[in-house]
Amino acid sequence: MNKKHVVILGAGFAGLELATRLSESLADEVHVTLLDQHDSFSFGFSKLDVLFGRSTKADVLLHYGDISKEGVEFRRERVTSIDPEKRRVTTDDGSYDADVLVVALGADYDMAATPGFEEGGFEYYSIAGAERLRDALPHFDSGTILIGILGQPFKCPPAPFEGAILLHDHLVERGVRAATEIRVVGPMAAPVPVTKEVSQSILTALTERGIEYVPNQRVAELDTHGKEARLADGGSLSYDLFVGIPVHCVPEVVERSGLAVDGWVPVDPTNLKTRFQDVYALGDVAGTPVAKAGVFAENAAAVVADDITARLRGDVLEGRFQGAGSCYIEFGGGMVGKVEANFLGGPKPTAQLVGPSRELAAEKVAFGSTRRERWFGS
Repeated sequence: MNKKHVVILGAGFAGLELATRLSESLADEVHVTLLDQHDSFSFGFSKLDVLFGRSTKADVLLHYGDISKEGVEFRRERVTSIDPEKRRVTTDDGSYDADVLVVALGADYDMAATPGFEEGGFEYYSIAGAERLRDALPHFDSGTILIGILGQPFKCPPAPFEGAILLHDHLVERGVRAATEIRVVGPMAAPVPVTKEVSQSILTALTERGIEYVPNQRVAELDTHGKEARLADGGSLSYDLFVGIPVHCVPEVVERSGLAVDGWVPVDPTNLKTRFQDVYALGDVAGTPVAKAGVFAENAAAVVADDITARLRGDVLEGRFQGAGSCYIEFGGGMVGKVEANFLGGPKPTAQLVGPSRELAAEKVAFGSTRRERWFGS
């Protein structure tokens, strides 16, 4: 029998989980080509491990060459064009025609969207950025660290506040916290707008550590000479070290394809299908009303796998995408909390904070270990 060709663009949480599920359930019926321009994967939370010297870059990279799953072929190639109507993908090394096309290319960072940020700021949303900030921190012993959330949406909503808490601990350990200030500025009214309770828990943790959150303000530009962050409303905030959460956007190849509308790829929230026949979009690239975080992309992959299976067998998808998942947040001192959220499973989004505790710290380690074993066999 002729196998259906499923082409998955992007080997992050969504792409890896989808490829694994299709291998488990449809290896005799589909051939999966998994494309990514990189040679390795890393968990989002591993950037904090690199930033604070708990791990090196080599420690946190999981290499795609280790993938060995029936019916799945990984190819390291950069996608140069996508034709969603024809389900044809061109790369820097060839082209692919898909029976089913899955776009899971994630979100890119638009560093230039905030003038002054590239030359005068730091970030820890990439491994290279985490290494650069790690190397700069030993030279910072007084003044103000300003953490600016430069746009919405952004990956892992607790991460800016997690970073602030861990920076506090780092400065305490060095004995210089009393000579420093830490502020977080963002366009949201509260750290996690989906629920007041979770936001209040985070605000309490910040206040206990002398960290200020400045709400409803967006940094529009950095004056790198005067060390001032100029706000969209005309005000400004001074800083000595600026750490930004970059503006997020779809990859340029997705923008050119015509898939994106108003910045992201619109999908049917029940099964992640786009308006193009047999084309799905999931994970950070998709315009679902769900937080951009790996666990939600992983859960979306399970729904897409079920939908592909149902359609191949002439059935109808039974379960729909709930937008449910849990995000871990470090509170320092070996304590980890977990935000349990459900965006689409009820009349309105819900979220609650569990912990923090040392048990959840162990659970976070196990979360990474189980996925490393599942996706890479290591």
